[in-house]
Amino acid sequence: MYNVICMIIMALVTYIPRALPLAFFNKKIENKYVKSFLFYVPYAVLAAMTFPFILYFVDEMWIAAIGTVVALVLAFFKQKLIIVALVSVLVVFILLLIF
Repeated sequence: MYNVICMIIMALVTYIPRALPLAFFNKKIENKYVKSFLFYVPYAVLAAMTFPFILYFVDEMWIAAIGTVVALVLAFFKQKLIIVALVSVLVVFILLLIF
C-alpha cells in the first residue's frame, strides 16, 4: 500500500507543474526561466523522492553510495538509461555478494 501511495504522489507532483500552465495561461510561455523551471521540476522532485530510497535500500550505505556514483558517472557520459540502471544495479549486487 505504501508503494502505491508513493507512486500516486510522484505522479501528481510530476503532473501538476505541467498541467497548471495549461490551465492558467492562455498564451504561450516565452520566458526562458519559467520554461526552464517547468521543464526541470518533475526531474528534481523525482530525484528527491528516490534518492533516499537508493541510499537506504541495502544495509550498507557505502555500497548504495558506490552504486549511485557509478550511475552518476555513466549518466554524465550520456549512456542510455537502461545501461545506467543495469550497470549500477549489477555493481550493487556484486558488492553485496562479495561483502
